[in-house]
Amino acid sequence: MKAGLPNTILARGLIILLMAITLLPFLSMFTAALAPQGSYPNGIQWPADPQWGNFARAFEVAKMDQLLLSSVLIVLGVVPLSVLIATMAGYGLAKLTTNRYKWLYLIFVFGLTLPFEAVITPLYYEVRALGLLNTRFAIILPLIGLYMPFGVYWMRAHFLNVPHDLTEAAQLDGATRWKEFWLVQVPLARPAIMSLTILLFLWTWNQFLLPVVLVQDPMQRTMAGALGAFQGQWGTDIPLLCAGALLILAPTILLFLFFQRQFVAALMQGAVKG
Repeated sequence: MKAGLPNTILARGLIILLMAITLLPFLSMFTAALAPQGSYPNGIQWPADPQWGNFARAFEVAKMDQLLLSSVLIVLGVVPLSVLIATMAGYGLAKLTTNRYKWLYLIFVFGLTLPFEAVITPLYYEVRALGLLNTRFAIILPLIGLYMPFGVYWMRAHFLNVPHDLTEAAQLDGATRWKEFWLVQVPLARPAIMSLTILLFLWTWNQFLLPVVLVQDPMQRTMAGALGAFQGQWGTDIPLLCAGALLILAPTILLFLFFQRQFVAALMQGAVKG
């Protein structure tokens, strides 16, 4: 016990240090958001007269209500369909394919290596050819496709760890593959599905590159994408800009804190193994 005490103290010290490094930028933004408008905050310094009204003004001038609605519509268009397709494809690759078709999985693995920046130019011309440029579908449809490699990889890894005995038991009870999928496999995959849903929500909500390139109207972008236009208009007002950025971050932080148990449960159950 005594021999392990220094290691325990060192580990906890490193955790506290990492937490401090992570939280310092947010603390700096928060104190800057409370500074008087038009000022230039210097480091982390609590203002003598905190301007809490900066958050209300940022919400008003950035039209956060419209941006919130636009982000919700984009998330509802991307996340449910992406999770559904990824779950079905992951189950098919894990349970229904033979060794002859294992190469299909390698295609999705290859997709994990492609960054958004590498496909943004051909994606722009493809969206323009389809007549979807400057619409929310220009964000929704590409994101569904771009999320598929990771989503399929994530769900396949989970289904590979499900014992084959459950499949055999369901078949002995007369269940078809379809019933087995919905009544046996999907309930068991709930932690993996929940964590994938959270990840896709965070990535969609914070998506910046695609909305800026494919949609000109800031009111049809995600909140993060509209931040570029907000920064161009209020870039010299640092407190207002920080207040707007914190308002954009708030929903994602609250969502993660609310569902952190499900997210950790999926990681503990080996959702990324396989």
